[in-house]
Amino acid sequence: MPVAHEPWLVALSLIVAIQGAYVGLGLAVQVRKAAGTRRRLLLASAAVSLGVAIWAMHFVGMLAARLPFPVDYLVLPTLLSFLICVIVVGVGVFAVSAATLTPARLAASSCLMGFGIFTMHYIGMSALHESAHMEHRPVLVVASLAIAIGASGLALWLAANRSARPPLILSAVAFGLAISGMHYTAMSGLTIFPVKPASVDAPALSTDFLAIVVAVVAFFVSAMFLLFLVPDRSAAEADDRPDDWAEGAAFAAAGAPTGDVEVGHGTFMPLGGAGGPPRRLARHLPVERDGATRFVAVADVYAVHANAHYTYIFDGATKLFCPLAIGVVETRLDRQRFARVHRSHIVNLDHVVGVKRMGEAGLAELDAPGRYTVPVARNKINWLKSRIKSSDRKSGLISA
Repeated sequence: MPVAHEPWLVALSLIVAIQGAYVGLGLAVQVRKAAGTRRRLLLASAAVSLGVAIWAMHFVGMLAARLPFPVDYLVLPTLLSFLICVIVVGVGVFAVSAATLTPARLAASSCLMGFGIFTMHYIGMSALHESAHMEHRPVLVVASLAIAIGASGLALWLAANRSARPPLILSAVAFGLAISGMHYTAMSGLTIFPVKPASVDAPALSTDFLAIVVAVVAFFVSAMFLLFLVPDRSAAEADDRPDDWAEGAAFAAAGAPTGDVEVGHGTFMPLGGAGGPPRRLARHLPVERDGATRFVAVADVYAVHANAHYTYIFDGATKLFCPLAIGVVETRLDRQRFARVHRSHIVNLDHVVGVKRMGEAGLAELDAPGRYTVPVARNKINWLKSRIKSSDRKSGLISA
């Protein structure tokens, strides 16, 4: 017999998918820019949040099915389906955040994640094995797999880079609709038959109440992970302040300890990081070249140029792609040698040979082979001139 569904539970399953997708995608887009422990926490939180959303949507969708006979859900297939869902989502998010998202990487990650979601659905359906015999229409099985892969590709594409993407809420709605479409496409091709006489005993929990419990738990889990979004907004605002390095340099010149805390910025460490270990400077920065990750020595860096969520490192001869955001690179460099002279540019002060005004802004010239210049913010021109004037090696090279 074909399967009918309770409309309000179908709507609830859709809400669960959209709400969880909103939180999960909001966390996933931060993984690329994060580092260390926070990166691992964001990756795990995004995987669990998206996994809970997908699994809870499927489970509530199964409870929305109205069958003329009672069914029992086996515990092992139900838990196994949840575990598979979280693992494949985590692998997918990690794959797109670990390196540059190429079409081949996106396609492979989408197929892996989509097939995992597809497998999760049918393993979850096997939880009815003792109560019912199920037959599936092959055409709709293939269609559900295609939708799962497409939904996975959409989610990973959105998680890889938020620039030039739809607003997060629209992305979550699209992903929620796609995941729900996969489930109900598969269910529309299902014909189910009882395998044992109907029992007169009422179930311990009604399917409606169980669906509400699952939805509430999913909402609670997402709400807990949503807290990770709060510090990210402040960090995004911090990256847009061009004066922080000048203020930090002034404090350093006055003999005040700068550590890893920027002036006027918060920190996730207790007491603002007081009493913690000193800031560790990087000796190398990661770059991607010829499809592989390599490292360039910080001593060889002339300048850093931000491009969306990534950067390009100029080593005096070549611009090398770096997967780190400029805010992350900034924290790894020695502030006595490097300065953020523009919201999108960092220069090595040892290589600056001239500074001149160009209209309202300025231009810094580096001693690289050939002419290489870097824009300088208007409020940084005089400060940069004073910094390079203090160097005997560059004395007399400042233009008006």
